[in-house]
Amino acid sequence: MDGHESTGTAAGESIPDIPTRIRTGLSAGFRTSIKIIKVSVPLYVAVTLLKGTPFLDLLGEVFAPVMGIFGLPGEAAFAFVAAFLLNLYAGIAVIVPLHLTPFQVTQCGLMMGVAHNLVVEGGVLSTTGARGGVLTVCRLVIACAAGLLLRGLWSLWESAASRAMAPPGHW
Repeated sequence: MDGHESTGTAAGESIPDIPTRIRTGLSAGFRTSIKIIKVSVPLYVAVTLLKGTPFLDLLGEVFAPVMGIFGLPGEAAFAFVAAFLLNLYAGIAVIVPLHLTPFQVTQCGLMMGVAHNLVVEGGVLSTTGARGGVLTVCRLVIACAAGLLLRGLWSLWESAASRAMAPPGHW
């Protein structure tokens, strides 16, 4: 070395001091939180209000056969629409007032984690030269496959647990 320490930054670029980094991080985090709140709170309130109307029950009845394949109530379809079209935070905001079981929340989280924000991410993928539509369909198929796999594993777990809890000779 020639007596000068390399900091790994570009020439002329300085690293901000710690208070500046903290201020910048808190400011960015606050702006992000506000964006999430602007989407999540109205969706949470809307679903909570819809629970008192026949609309959510009707939606649940329409989607119950499809959602039932994954071990979910029909009302969970609204959460999937929010997550698929918007983002995970929107899906979570819809899930909370539905009072799902721990398995159902896990199931939604798994499937929404694979396929969320499909419109925006599909568009971004298209700008890179990838076939956004094809990849979006792939994400939906993989989300469904993962959901079916988790449902199957959960069923095995429940049956094993019930056998383990049954008195001897009662299988």
